[in-house]
Amino acid sequence: MSDNHGNTPAAWTAVILGLAGFVVGGIGVMVTSMPLFWVGVAFAPVALITFYVMIRMGFHDSH
Repeated sequence: MSDNHGNTPAAWTAVILGLAGFVVGGIGVMVTSMPLFWVGVAFAPVALITFYVMIRMGFHDSH
C-alpha cells in the first residue's frame, strides 16, 4: 500500500478534471444543453489519460 494515500500531483489533477467534468455535465443537464453535457462527459477519459501520463512522468510520488 502506498504511503501517500492519493496526495500526489497526478491524483489531484485527475480529481480536479473529473470534478470539472461532473460540474460541466451537470450544468448541461440543468440548462438542457446536450452539447454541454457531452463536453462534461468527455472530461472523464481526459482525466484518466492525464492521470496515467502524469504517473509515467513521475508525478505520482510524494517524496
